Formats: sequence, C-alpha cells, structure tokens
Amino acid sequence: MAFINDSVFDEGLDWADTNGTRIDIVSTDPGGTYATVTGNTLGNDTVNTGATENGDTDGRKVVVPAITAGSVTGTGTATHWALTNGSDTVVASGALASSQAVTSGNTFTLGAIDITIRDPS
Repeated sequence: MAFINDSVFDEGLDWADTNGTRIDIVSTDPGGTYATVTGNTLGNDTVNTGATENGDTDGRKVVVPAITAGSVTGTGTATHWALTNGSDTVVASGALASSQAVTSGNTFTLGAIDITIRDPS
C-alpha cells in the first residue's frame, strides 16, 4: 500500500484553513473560478475552519463549521457552496445536498463541511 506522511496533507489543509475565510452559496458550480463565485453569489458568511485532524475514514481533513445565520444577498436558487479567501481565490467548492430557493434579506443555514484529502490506495 502506498504511504504519504500526514504532514504532506496537513500543509495543504493548513493553507485551506488559513485562506478559507468566507463561504458563499451560489447558483452554479463555481468550477474553481473566483469570478464565477462573485457573479453568482446569493449569500455569504465569514468562517473560521477548524484545525487539521484525522479524516473520518482515512486521510486528513479540516472542517468548515455549520453556518446558522448567513446573509442572503440575492434571490434565486442556491445549488453550490464556495469557500474563498474573500478577494480572489476559491479554496474549495461543492454541490449542496439539495438546492434551495433563497430570498434577498433573509438568512441561510448550512451544515458543517469536511474538506478531506484521502490516503492513497
């Protein structure tokens, strides 16, 4: 079985932890492009990810904590989330468990998100 030391994973996840400061809900898959996030954002909140830890199955992970009162800034259907540095970089993104119609001026909630780097197989 292949092996990679946890420190290798931790360096990348520590970067995600340091740079992932804002979570947006967006109406399309951002595909790693910050302009797609800003052009399709429907709401956002400031986040502080947790320390790097063991993954649930293997590997290592950081956790974006649950959002309980994110600000909805647009009206539409949120389909994805994007963790960014708030200015020019997408750190990670993914699909929501289910799409959600949102209305500007309301708040949104979002469950915790694990960003995991799996062990090699």
